[in-house]
Amino acid sequence: MAYGARTHLTLYLTIGYVLLIIYASLYPLLGWRDSGGDPLAFLGATWPRYYTGFDLATNALAYLPFGFLCAASLRRRLRPVSACLAAILLGSGLSFAMELIQNYLPSRVPSNLDLACNAAGALCGGLLGARLSTRALDEGRLACWRRNLMRRAHGVDMGVLLVAAWLISQLSPEALLFGNGDLRRMLDLSPAQHFKPELFASLETFAAAAGLLAAGLIITLLLRRHARLLTAGVLLVAISIKAFSYALLMGPAALLAWVTPGNSAGMAIGFGLWWSASFLSFSLQRAVAALALLLATVMVNLGPENPYLLEAMNTWNPGQFLNFNGLTRLISSLWPFVALPWLMIYRPESDTSV
Repeated sequence: MAYGARTHLTLYLTIGYVLLIIYASLYPLLGWRDSGGDPLAFLGATWPRYYTGFDLATNALAYLPFGFLCAASLRRRLRPVSACLAAILLGSGLSFAMELIQNYLPSRVPSNLDLACNAAGALCGGLLGARLSTRALDEGRLACWRRNLMRRAHGVDMGVLLVAAWLISQLSPEALLFGNGDLRRMLDLSPAQHFKPELFASLETFAAAAGLLAAGLIITLLLRRHARLLTAGVLLVAISIKAFSYALLMGPAALLAWVTPGNSAGMAIGFGLWWSASFLSFSLQRAVAALALLLATVMVNLGPENPYLLEAMNTWNPGQFLNFNGLTRLISSLWPFVALPWLMIYRPESDTSV
C-alpha cells in the first residue's frame, strides 16, 4: 500500500458503526413476539408525554457519526451534495428499520421522535462529512500522521479498528481489567470454580498481565515509528478509560475501585513483559501476542466470578446506559476471537524497526 493511497478505514468504520447501531437499537434481543398491532402506528403517534433532553441528544448524537462516515465513504464517488443526501437517506432508512423492528421486542418502544432525532443526527453528520471528510481523512494532518506512523500493510486498517474496540471494551464494568473474551454470560454458563479470594487475586494478576501484553504488542505491531512511546500512551489511555467507566457508572467514589492488589501486580508485570517483548522480531512479537491472548481468554473463562463485583452490579441501575452497557459487554466478549484471526493474517509489506 503506497503512502499516498487511500485506505479502506472509512468503509470499515462505517460498516462497524452500522453493526453497533443495530445491536444497540435491538438490545437485549430477547422475547421476540408479534403484538398484532399496526407496526407503522408509531409514525402517526402524538408527541410523547415523557421525554428528556438526554434522550433527544443521545438519539441525535448516535447517528451523527454514521452520517459523517457514510458521507465520507460516498464522497470518493459522489459530489458533496449527493454524498450528503445519500447519507441522510441511508441514516433515516436505518433508523426507520430499527424502529419498525422494535415493534416485535417487548422491551423496546418504537418512537417517531426517536426517528426524527436520528434523522437530524444523520443530517448534521452528512453535512460535516461531505464538507470536511476529504480534507480530514485523505489529505489532512490525521491522514499524514497515519501514513507516517503506521506500517504499510493490508491489515493495518482492521488493526486500528481492533485497538479502538479494545479501548471501548474497557468501559464494560463487568469485565476484568484487560480480561476480555468472557463467554459465560452470552452462553448462560455457570462458573467453573467457586470463588476464593487468593485464587481470584491470582486470576486478576494473570488476566491483567496477559491481556495488557497481548494488546500492547498488537498496538506495537501496527506502528513503524515511536512504537514504544505511542503504545505506552494508548495503554495509559485504556487505564484512564477503566477508571472513568467506574466513576461514571458507579459514582466518583468508585474511581479507583478496580485498583486491587491483583490488578496492580498484573499491570506492573504486563508492562514489563510488553516492554521486553517489544524488542523481539515481528514474527516473535506476533507469536507472543497470540499466546498471551489465548492465555488471558482461558483464564477469564475458567476463573470464578467476583461476588463483590456482582453485588455492585446488582445494586447498580444502568437506566439510560442499559443499551450502551450491553454494547460494551458484547465488544468485550468477542474481541479476542476477532483479534486472534487478525494476528494470523496480518502481513506488513515492510518490517521496519521500532
